[in-house]
Amino acid sequence: MVFSSYDMAALSTSPTSSSLPPSVSSTAPPDLTPYHPSLFGIAVCNIYVQYNNLLSTSYTVPSVQPNRIVYPSTLGAELIKTALITVETDMTIRSMKFTPEVLLGAPRRSGPIPNSSGTLAVYTQTSYSFDSHSKTNEIRVLDIATGRSALITNDPGASSPQWLENSDQLVWLKTKANGNTSFIVGDAREVDKTYTAGTVPGPVSDLKVTVVEPGKIGFAVVGKANPDGSLYNPHDAKKPLSSGRLYTSLFVRHWDSWIEPQRNAIWYGLLQRAPLSPATRQAGRYSVSGLTNLISVCGLTGVESPIPPFGGSGDFDISPSAIVFVAKDPNLNPATHTSCSCYYCPMFSWTGVGALEAKVCTVKGLEGAMSSPVLSSDGSSIALLGMREDGYESDKNRILYVPNPWNGEMIEIFASADGKGQWDLSPSGLTFAKDDQSLFVQVEEQGRGVLYQLPLDNVRHSTPDVLKKLTHSGYVTDVFPLVAKSSNLLIASNSLVDNSLWTIIDTQDTSKVRVISSIGRGGAAFGLSPTQVDEIWFKGAEDHPVHAWVVKPSNFQPGNKYPLAYLIHGGPQGAWNDQWSTRWNPAVFAEQGYVVITPNPRGSTGYGQPFTDAIRGSWGGLPYIDIEKGLDYIEENLDYVDTTRAVALGASYGGYMMNWIQGHPLGRRFKALVTHDGVFSMTSQLASEEQYFPLHDLGGPIWKVPENWEKWDPSRFTEHWQTPHLIIHNELDYRLTIAEGLAAFNVLQMKGIESAFLTFPDENHWVLNPENSLVWHQTVFNWINKYVGLPPVTDEKRDAFSSKKTPLEKRVAGLSLS
Repeated sequence: MVFSSYDMAALSTSPTSSSLPPSVSSTAPPDLTPYHPSLFGIAVCNIYVQYNNLLSTSYTVPSVQPNRIVYPSTLGAELIKTALITVETDMTIRSMKFTPEVLLGAPRRSGPIPNSSGTLAVYTQTSYSFDSHSKTNEIRVLDIATGRSALITNDPGASSPQWLENSDQLVWLKTKANGNTSFIVGDAREVDKTYTAGTVPGPVSDLKVTVVEPGKIGFAVVGKANPDGSLYNPHDAKKPLSSGRLYTSLFVRHWDSWIEPQRNAIWYGLLQRAPLSPATRQAGRYSVSGLTNLISVCGLTGVESPIPPFGGSGDFDISPSAIVFVAKDPNLNPATHTSCSCYYCPMFSWTGVGALEAKVCTVKGLEGAMSSPVLSSDGSSIALLGMREDGYESDKNRILYVPNPWNGEMIEIFASADGKGQWDLSPSGLTFAKDDQSLFVQVEEQGRGVLYQLPLDNVRHSTPDVLKKLTHSGYVTDVFPLVAKSSNLLIASNSLVDNSLWTIIDTQDTSKVRVISSIGRGGAAFGLSPTQVDEIWFKGAEDHPVHAWVVKPSNFQPGNKYPLAYLIHGGPQGAWNDQWSTRWNPAVFAEQGYVVITPNPRGSTGYGQPFTDAIRGSWGGLPYIDIEKGLDYIEENLDYVDTTRAVALGASYGGYMMNWIQGHPLGRRFKALVTHDGVFSMTSQLASEEQYFPLHDLGGPIWKVPENWEKWDPSRFTEHWQTPHLIIHNELDYRLTIAEGLAAFNVLQMKGIESAFLTFPDENHWVLNPENSLVWHQTVFNWINKYVGLPPVTDEKRDAFSSKKTPLEKRVAGLSLS
């Protein structure tokens, strides 16, 4: 029997009451609610399974370690065997295999945004079916007390849901066929009663709202602006008679698009509620009052925010009295500089010309990129992240605090006299506490994405020892303080075996963790388990400790030997973390029958800034030695790994490393290699778009330091290439152009080396279309499997989250726990 995430959800605890009314229907049963011992107050509890009003049996939860999360699904098979076998004699237990179809079809959720009372959370969820070859898009509301969710809308154009005032009303955006965007208002308790509050004449996204006063909601959205400052709508644009493009400055193209005259802009407006109707005694409806270009009104010529290509809601924030955003310096070449400024715009009115000026906040010595600006609840202070070095996109993020935006003074928290800073980690996100007295700081740390709390009472003299660590495992993606005068946080995270986990943590007592929702149920929904995951440390170059994750097959048997899949990450300033991925997922490789090992060599993030910086001028040097010594360690210490059947794979910088390894002795220790969108020739990086990257990592332009560009060029060592090699490169990859992949494949073919070339004309540096990604996985697995003696993958497409159920599954879905 196969349980989809929704089938298993039907076995979750049925509460006696729910914040969601019975009238609210759901297209699927509620999310499974994992349990933590603190919910029970004891380590052992009894769960009774009732079927047709017959108490059939009970199950005793085993003792658990403190602060260890216990999922009903990890009890799964034993509970079902014990509880259901007596009522269903024909029932069999069949565990699901984690295939690419399962990976790509699994629901993907946004962070859960709680309402003002902390009882409900709204989120978006998408999934893909390989049966119907279609995508489902939903806005859903979760009852935080019970973990049950209800569908609000499955309109394909719905996005960006937000709560309105101190109520259970919602507003979200709806994209229309003509490119316009409507603001839809609905109620979480009466989902069939929605209305359009207004429509704006173009595509907008990333909605944020703030209560200005009762009945008045300020909002901000992101949309493209024409050169004259008006909202751009591609459906209304006149098609030029010529396809020619003339450029006189950089960028020419960025990521996967050619640069057009339109630029990103932040737009603001007001949602205003009509007065109470004397006749019906019903509250009036909201309506949209205008849409104004913030950047244009403030006279910020040349300024663009959010910052392309990936900027979104994380590049700006709003409060009742202000909007804050970050943008690149308009006076510098964006292709060779990363320097940013923070702009504070006081909002005197949310209609028309409400923002008349923008205060620029700067701090001496911080000349690099800025990100993650957040405003305190009343807009009186700002926190954000900033880097020191212009042109270095992976410099250490410093925490900056602006106590009074009117004078623009920035305080660097944990500053030091030598400029290095007292905290060696690089934060990635900030969130104000409800009382504005502390910040919640997201940061990579030794292969995990953890959360700290930073008090703000003495920021000028703070040291890192004031930080309080709130989480220790997995990867935190979103943080939401629940209600005022509460120490509870709603946290979204994931891990190597679970794609979406939502927990409530008490910041006063971090042992109190309540799991309210988990798609992966600790991995069990995918046939995975945390016991598959391990980690190792080994001595790399210069005897420096290097960390790596180890992921074993779910059917791992001690005493057996398994082929090795050695995965090298991109960046190069990146890391393999205890983190879910739909593009490079170690667990889906492991389920092919590999032991997967993912080293974090020199250049990786989360191990201190000097470790990250060490790759500069050493692309094929220190990281190569780290990777080689990692393989030595595996061979000498992990007796369950058969290193005579090893394959290596990598993307971007990892793809560069595959090409580099191919031309060096390490390449002979692998049966096959896979390069995805990798560098073949360092000189070809001059065709890339973000030129500040090679300029920094190679120590300058090619005409000044040609020896640096030549030293680490994989194309110089093609005479040594001989290992079977799969090359993947996509046509819309403007970060590393398709010529890199074609050149590598041409060399392999001319040398008579077993090789293959896979390309997608509609994909960029990443493969995002589910159907394309499925082909990518099948091609990669078929390539590496044949060289290590594993069977090829099949073309069978199994949708693990299909609504189709067998008669037995329908009967099981009717069971409830009480």
